[in-house]
Amino acid sequence: MALREHLRELRNRLIKSAVATVLGAVAGFMVYEPFMQYITEPLKRLAETGRTATINYSSVGGSFNTMVEVSVVLGLILASPVWLYQLWAFITPALHRNERRYAMGFLAAAIPLFLGGCAIAVTALPAAVYALTAFTPEGGSNFVEAGVYLRFFLQLILTFGIACVVPVLLVGLNMLGLLSGRTVLKSWRVVVVIVLVVAAMAAPGPDPVTMLYLAIPLLVLFFVAVGLCLWLDRHRARKQAKQAAATGLSADRGTSAEQLRSLGSTAAGE
Repeated sequence: MALREHLRELRNRLIKSAVATVLGAVAGFMVYEPFMQYITEPLKRLAETGRTATINYSSVGGSFNTMVEVSVVLGLILASPVWLYQLWAFITPALHRNERRYAMGFLAAAIPLFLGGCAIAVTALPAAVYALTAFTPEGGSNFVEAGVYLRFFLQLILTFGIACVVPVLLVGLNMLGLLSGRTVLKSWRVVVVIVLVVAAMAAPGPDPVTMLYLAIPLLVLFFVAVGLCLWLDRHRARKQAKQAAATGLSADRGTSAEQLRSLGSTAAGE
């Protein structure tokens, strides 16, 4: 395709993504009230412990601004299948068959892990709110600005979701031959320390509960990724040994033209 045709296709896919996002934002506007009730429920439960915490709108238009922000975010989430497909459809023609297979595998693993991380964040939200408000001195009250609380909730979800996708990157690097499973396994002690540090820094607050909610799934996924990398290494080694045996290649002698043609035919057949 010519450059103008690429730009035209990009424009069409951006328009489709924007329309889907606008429709998703309309749906987000319709579920704004139950959504806000759901995410503010942990603050309401604090009344049972004798503490006071409530959502505060600092300006006349603060509630409207929060509603628009929530609607847009929910629209992006609801429209994600559409704009992800549009992105995939735009870049697919430029990929080889093996690259498409790797990309599909990455998406198939990354999307459930991202959603699982978001679900963990939603589960951790009450514990995070309770732990963070526990530092309020006796007799004090928490009047949380609505926009700040919303950004706190979104940060929690995005942090957990993206962190759960990182192990998939390790497997992807291994599939590309850039990182071996043994190399990752040898540094597992360092990785455990790094995961704990990153979890402590990424968690939106100093409480250890939220940090553990993030660190434990990451460590589990890391060791699962290491196991997959080791398995892929063994599978790749057996495949290379089988190809070498089939073509008669050896490192201590030259490769004939017939062997090179046979090796090329084998690679083309795959």
